Amino acid sequence: MTIHAGVFPRELEDEAIYILREVAAQFEKPVLLFSGGKDSITLVRLAQKAFYPAKIPFPLLHVDTGHNFEETIKFRDELVAELGLELIVRYVQDSIDQQKVVEETGKYASRNVLQTVTLLDAIEEFGFDACIGGARRDEEKARAKERIFSVRNDFGQWDSKKQRPELFDMLNGRINMGENVRVFPISNWTELDVWNYIKEEKLAIPSIYYSHLRETFERDGQLLPFSSFINITEDETISTRMVRFRTVGDMTCTAAVESTAVEIDHIIEEILSATVSERGARIDDKRSEAAMEKRKQTGYF
Repeated sequence: MTIHAGVFPRELEDEAIYILREVAAQFEKPVLLFSGGKDSITLVRLAQKAFYPAKIPFPLLHVDTGHNFEETIKFRDELVAELGLELIVRYVQDSIDQQKVVEETGKYASRNVLQTVTLLDAIEEFGFDACIGGARRDEEKARAKERIFSVRNDFGQWDSKKQRPELFDMLNGRINMGENVRVFPISNWTELDVWNYIKEEKLAIPSIYYSHLRETFERDGQLLPFSSFINITEDETISTRMVRFRTVGDMTCTAAVESTAVEIDHIIEEILSATVSERGARIDDKRSEAAMEKRKQTGYF
């Protein structure tokens, strides 16, 4: 497949729609994991196309850390209202209050990893047998190991050595009682594919993806957004910069990049010349070499 800077390869859309229809055919209770980020926004558009003129036949699920960007939550609620979708929200704060997880403390405290327990509880509460996510293989090495249909055991755990072959696009959704499947319809897309798709489909996105003035501070070579959720030390100085975000995540672990991109064309130009990967701005991935893989093994998205 030839990749062009400003053209989205429609074969990827066809593949994703095929996968979403297979989910509807093979599973009894799917759900679409929705963070309000560009990848899950893309999934919503693909699901609309897959089942048009009917509505998307499954709900959206957002695991809210309570430390999200205000702009993202506003966008999430507006999109759901506009499209008439069913949104389920489960809160990490509830897991903390129920003493199922312990809030981290200290300079690098984050609720990002705590989401796993809240997610697994939601899967059990609603009996979801397939969770559709927006992960892509180009993001991070652990995500590159995932199949399109990725089986989790009855504890929600993933074993990279026990994955099923997916030869000739054959997707096997058969699971045992208690198991569930994570489904990744845009696994074969790149960050550039997503932006070209958003451009061609004229999809709305949260404002934090575009360059804007924000109070930030530098930590370990990254620009973090100033917020009351982050523990700032005395030697860290807050200053206002023109920045944007390449990913949408918990504010405590999502770094900004300095940017003047105010249109999608500008963002695409930035990506083409970037020397740091998209996940290079995620502090949670830097906790260890295998941080993402360890989180996925315990049931992370």
